[in-house]
Amino acid sequence: MSGLIRKINYFFSRQLWRIDTSALTRPRSILVNAVRLVYITFREYRSNELALRAMSLVYTTLLSIIPLLAFSISILKGFGVVDNQLEPLLLKFLSPLGERGPEITGRIMEFIGRINFGVLGAAGLVMLIYTSISVIQKIEDSMNVIWKVTKGRSFARRFSDYAAALLIGPVLLFAMFVVTATLSSNTIVAKLAEIEPFGTLIVASGKVIPFIFAILVFAFIYYVIPNTKVKFLSALVGGAVAGVAWHITGWIFTVAVASSTKYAAIYSGLAVLIIFMIWLYINWLIVLVGAQVAFCHQNLKFLTLRREAFNLGPKLMEKLSIIVMYRVAYNFYNELDGWTLASLIAETRLPREPVVDTVNELMRKNLLVETRDNPPRLVPPRSIEKIRLREIMAAVRTNDRTDLVEKKYLSVPAVDEITGKVENAVNEALGDLTLKDLVTRGEKEGRREHVAPSPDISR
Repeated sequence: MSGLIRKINYFFSRQLWRIDTSALTRPRSILVNAVRLVYITFREYRSNELALRAMSLVYTTLLSIIPLLAFSISILKGFGVVDNQLEPLLLKFLSPLGERGPEITGRIMEFIGRINFGVLGAAGLVMLIYTSISVIQKIEDSMNVIWKVTKGRSFARRFSDYAAALLIGPVLLFAMFVVTATLSSNTIVAKLAEIEPFGTLIVASGKVIPFIFAILVFAFIYYVIPNTKVKFLSALVGGAVAGVAWHITGWIFTVAVASSTKYAAIYSGLAVLIIFMIWLYINWLIVLVGAQVAFCHQNLKFLTLRREAFNLGPKLMEKLSIIVMYRVAYNFYNELDGWTLASLIAETRLPREPVVDTVNELMRKNLLVETRDNPPRLVPPRSIEKIRLREIMAAVRTNDRTDLVEKKYLSVPAVDEITGKVENAVNEALGDLTLKDLVTRGEKEGRREHVAPSPDISR
């Protein structure tokens, strides 16, 4: 048995990635890539601890659901929408809870109805808004972990993006509900349903449209929320997985959990709350798994290789730092469109982690800064003729922590003499060469790769 397990593990971890998909027929190539995607998604799922992150989002949701819905209702009231028009939306989401769905919906609407915005005052209103946006910030943090993004949005971008989500989201959701209800009750549609094959098509579309809408909603979340460039196709693949999983688990939950009497027997009056929390957990887990699928689909060609292959050594990190500075300085010097982090990653065709680490270290050493554009552009903080190449190499070779370790633990006089000579030789070889010298040398060569990043990758 153990031998069979080892063989299976060896196949998925090694042999599966050695298959040349270009030599296969299209159906077989799609099958191989699909199996790779499933395996990589499962590996990243365990690595990112998505189950724990889903639990964290459940806690955040419980704290923010009432303020969030109250804030949404206050916005909808400005468009002439009343409370009882929003209640069917909540009932639809909680329908997998069976007979407990209307009970939970009623309690939530009751809590919302008790909120008096006039009594809250300015401080209370600020706390209400803060609690509402906290759940969006928590989602972004989880998405950024999945997409290996170490830096979130700036405060200004978070405020504007979250405010837009809180203002536009409820309006679009209600508009979708109104359109669906109008089409289902329209007299023309009712008459067409009596004529075949239109009747069959209308019934089928009534079952398919919720799937399509769920897929598009999930795809929109995966495309917009991560603080990085997400390809729409990858977001759509993740949305398709999440949308189908949401409908399937909703049906399973209704049959297996909501209709069970064991929870009422064990938890008594708390059974409704426990079931509601389980349903929230399942929903958040689906959201995160779909995001993981989107990430793995977009980065499959990098994730197929073993992770050790992309642990760049000092030599390659030094070269990468000079390449990054060279590209940024070249476009800045020639007044071309600036590079973004996403466009640099696309240009180098490396995984995100080494490029992000290099850029962060260069920014920490004040060799790069970000503009206030959306998305931020990378530019030199000072004239490129004042930035020496040896500064760039030293930026990724040393930091305060490595200097401390070297002085305290790795200091042997005979070895220090040799490493000092190597360091001096590097400095002498670079001399007073500046970033401008490198840029002008590359400008004379006139290579194609110096062209500014295309708009589609500079988000």
